[in-house]
Amino acid sequence: MGAIFGMATCLSAQARETPEDPLNYFIGGCASGIFLGARTHSAMTGTSACLGLGMLAFFTKVGKMEGWRIVGPPKL
Repeated sequence: MGAIFGMATCLSAQARETPEDPLNYFIGGCASGIFLGARTHSAMTGTSACLGLGMLAFFTKVGKMEGWRIVGPPKL
């Protein structure tokens, strides 16, 4: 699934000519979810995994671009 995510993200970035767009990461996550659904022979699994993995990848990219932090630096 990781290879499918990477390949779909890179192909989307090249086709759309926007390498740093979070939508490319959503497309990669969705492609991985569709593969998972095909592997399990379940359309419901594929649809929910497409949306779930796509949104996870999208918000991870947006968070990295904007500097979101879940926890602060360690306290010593």
